[in-house]
Amino acid sequence: MNNQPRTYALLSVGELLVDFIGHELTDSLLDAQDFRRIQGGSPANMAANMARLGHRTALVSCVGNDNLGTFLTEAVAEAGVDTQYVIRDELQPTSLVVVSRTKATPDFIAYRQADRCLQPGHLPDELLRQAQLFHTTCFALSQEPAQETIVDAARRACAAGCQVSIDANYAPSIWPDRAAARRILQRYCSARALVKLSEDDAARLYGEPQEPERIIGDFHEMGAGLVCLTLGAEGSIVSADEGRQLIRVPGRRIEVIDATGAGDAYWAGFLTAWLDGRAPDVCARAGAALAEQKLTRRGALPTGLDKQLLYV
Repeated sequence: MNNQPRTYALLSVGELLVDFIGHELTDSLLDAQDFRRIQGGSPANMAANMARLGHRTALVSCVGNDNLGTFLTEAVAEAGVDTQYVIRDELQPTSLVVVSRTKATPDFIAYRQADRCLQPGHLPDELLRQAQLFHTTCFALSQEPAQETIVDAARRACAAGCQVSIDANYAPSIWPDRAAARRILQRYCSARALVKLSEDDAARLYGEPQEPERIIGDFHEMGAGLVCLTLGAEGSIVSADEGRQLIRVPGRRIEVIDATGAGDAYWAGFLTAWLDGRAPDVCARAGAALAEQKLTRRGALPTGLDKQLLYV
């Protein structure tokens, strides 16, 4: 990683939106009746989680010039994230996602509006030079103009010495064209990206379950320097140094209260350990430790997290 002092540990780019999450545990939205409004969006959650761990983070996103946009910006700021780069779009309303509360992969429906409206001017080179990590998601990359804006910004961030990261949280309901998704992912990952994805993400990207070796190998062929494949209760596989170092980290059995946001917690813990210069297996265990904190509670992680909980 680049050791030059920079303003932000993480510059997170992409969707900031309202999640209407089912109040009771259900298997799908068909059975969900009551919903709670919370701040959502994986890049926003990543920035907030890392801020809770003591990092300085910033979010680049687009919301509507409406009361939901105000709610979201205030919620992220309360978590300690710099929101000066959150844009208020005058024409498009704030994006919404309706999500089931579940112990497994949530069922969701997205109503896309302002989140996809990021423009090149929202990510100037001066801002990219201030960050150690540049992070985004498949959700953010799935529609224009945000797609080309983010891919180009990642290229410029890499050239500026910033490490590129992605949660490859592919979903066909968001991005129906798998072939196009693979092409964009290859462009994004070509700068030795740090990649995180789950078995479920991979199955959706390929259209069917695949062996871990193929998933990891394909992402390294795209140019990823490190690939972390999470396996739920079975733990994770981390392939580092462009595939020359393979580590399996077993999971442990816990009582899951709520799986929503667990992936964002995992990657925040992983990247925090990475910023601390820890080995890939320690990073994976750090990610699992923070994910466990999220899985065993409802709602967001608390503020003022002790970073040492990652290394117990």
